[in-house]
Amino acid sequence: MTNTSISRMPDPTQFVPELNDITAALFRATGNRSVPRTTMSLVHLRAGQIAGNTYLTILNTGFLRKAGESEERITAVSSWQDAPYFTDAERAALALTEATLQPSPHGRERVCDELYAEVAHHYDEKALATLTIAIGQINFFIALAVIGKPQPVSSLADEQWD
Repeated sequence: MTNTSISRMPDPTQFVPELNDITAALFRATGNRSVPRTTMSLVHLRAGQIAGNTYLTILNTGFLRKAGESEERITAVSSWQDAPYFTDAERAALALTEATLQPSPHGRERVCDELYAEVAHHYDEKALATLTIAIGQINFFIALAVIGKPQPVSSLADEQWD
């Protein structure tokens, strides 16, 4: 019989139940509505694409579809820089995500002052703090996703771990 399991490890909350509290706290911190939920999902989708992770890409694509986002917007996240589907605020959030999660050019800051100023132009202090936490949140989940390799799902209600 062929093993159809995709996950490399069982659900980590079986061994570290405190992870549920951490996850809930992160979602509470980023769910304060200072940044639109769609923007959060766009940021998390782009982060999943940067990490090359199917689980995060499918999950956040599912969130965007459920929110009624167009297939053009969802598909264009990977090439957002020249796509006409994003607001200036969304572009700033996507640029901040890329700058944070990708290696910087040699000798340059990942998040330069100009990028920070652009993001701050579109988001007030609370929203900027929330967006920063959201990028850290997805980075936390990237580690779980690329190491543990949970099942690709389009909803957190679906079974993710074998």
